[in-house]
Amino acid sequence: MTIVSKRRGMLLAGVAAAALTIHPANAQEADRTAVLEQRVKQLEDALREVKGELEATKRQQAASAAATAPGVPVTTGTVTAQAANGATSTPIQTASAQSAQTQPAGGSGFRVGNTTFKISGFIKADAMVSDYSDGDTATNGLGRDFYLPQFIPVDKTPGAGEGNDFDAHAKQTRLAISAETPVGSKTLTAYVETDFQTSPGTQGSERTTNGYNLALRRAYIGYDGWVFGQDWTVFQNTAALPESADFIGVSEGTVFVRQMQVRVTRPLTRQLSFTFGLENPETASITPTSPATVENDDDSLPDATAKLAFKPALGEFTLAGVVRKLEVNSAASNESTTGWGVSLAGKVPFGANGRHDIRFMISHGSGVGRYVGVNFAPDVIAAPQGLETVDVTAGFAALHFGLTDKLRTNLMYSFQDVDYPSGLAPATANEAASSYAINLFYSPIKAFDLGVEYRHGKRELLNGDSGKLDRLHFVAKHAF
Repeated sequence: MTIVSKRRGMLLAGVAAAALTIHPANAQEADRTAVLEQRVKQLEDALREVKGELEATKRQQAASAAATAPGVPVTTGTVTAQAANGATSTPIQTASAQSAQTQPAGGSGFRVGNTTFKISGFIKADAMVSDYSDGDTATNGLGRDFYLPQFIPVDKTPGAGEGNDFDAHAKQTRLAISAETPVGSKTLTAYVETDFQTSPGTQGSERTTNGYNLALRRAYIGYDGWVFGQDWTVFQNTAALPESADFIGVSEGTVFVRQMQVRVTRPLTRQLSFTFGLENPETASITPTSPATVENDDDSLPDATAKLAFKPALGEFTLAGVVRKLEVNSAASNESTTGWGVSLAGKVPFGANGRHDIRFMISHGSGVGRYVGVNFAPDVIAAPQGLETVDVTAGFAALHFGLTDKLRTNLMYSFQDVDYPSGLAPATANEAASSYAINLFYSPIKAFDLGVEYRHGKRELLNGDSGKLDRLHFVAKHAF
């Protein structure tokens, strides 16, 4: 029997007892009046107690209903703002109005008004030992932070090799915040992603503070299949990139560009979708006398990109293309030409529960050097007779093996070949690059990785000179 039921029984008993005492008799009228007043007082006390119990029960029932409603938690003075994985929390004062209140969002992120925010990212610590076969490297060069074949020295001077270099940093630590706001039956999204892997020259000295600047990676708005802002180019398939201790890994063989764009994606069937984009242009050129790449900023039309994404039961594949108007303007002339490129990429799981997979990409084009291999080759040669496009062919293949639930390994090979117009390129221009790598990752607990990777890379110039890199890379990473 509940407390409320007991109180109701006491009330009924009190009423019955009071009714029995109200039987007037002249001889006992005074006594009965005193007893009646006492009974009435008891009834009033019982009524107040029952009323309090009923109000408490109603509050408890309302709280239980609110707690079970998705995305509408109950707050009592403070609420918790959770990280995307619910691992960390920070107390936040509640506002008086519900519309201005900051609330948890179903255990993932936090809500302000009608917008759900999520914070994510990772802390990454890198340590590398690098051996260059032919020459020294520039101080604080990007090639010391991660693998870029164009930074492998090719100095053939006897004794130019500098031996082993040790580098350690946390520049690739990443922070991101996303926001989702319901708009009718659709959702308005926003995403901002940053890291500290900025260009050299604007950072603290390794001798003292090792300060690194926060840099924009991606920032875009999404709605109903449309995206406006800076993101990975439509020409690229990031899902095909292999797991690597290095920032990129298969650097010379992959399409790799982030830039401002507007794109739209539409499903064609349950397994097939189509994406079209217009992206920020930038023609990268060299001259017959200098292999130094120049950003001209003379382009008048955006690059047009398109991609078909196919996801059958056996894996996922993309076929992408880009068409460009390349322009270089100078005091002497205004030149333009057309560039184009195609790229096929995919990921095919195999083994029990798809714990292993094969990943690949093959790309070819003319005048798309800045899109492939982190601009290992130029788009065009600005020659006296006009602009001449440079052809590139690049690709990679990788095997991923899930050895146990906590241990995995990846093997990868990557290459790029550059074909210049006959007789126009300088002898010291990049002609080819290739690398292979093997790594081992161990995750003792969820979202915490320890890894080691060995990489061998080679760079070749048109004049036949070449240089090699051997690197042992250690990494510790915690994603949140």
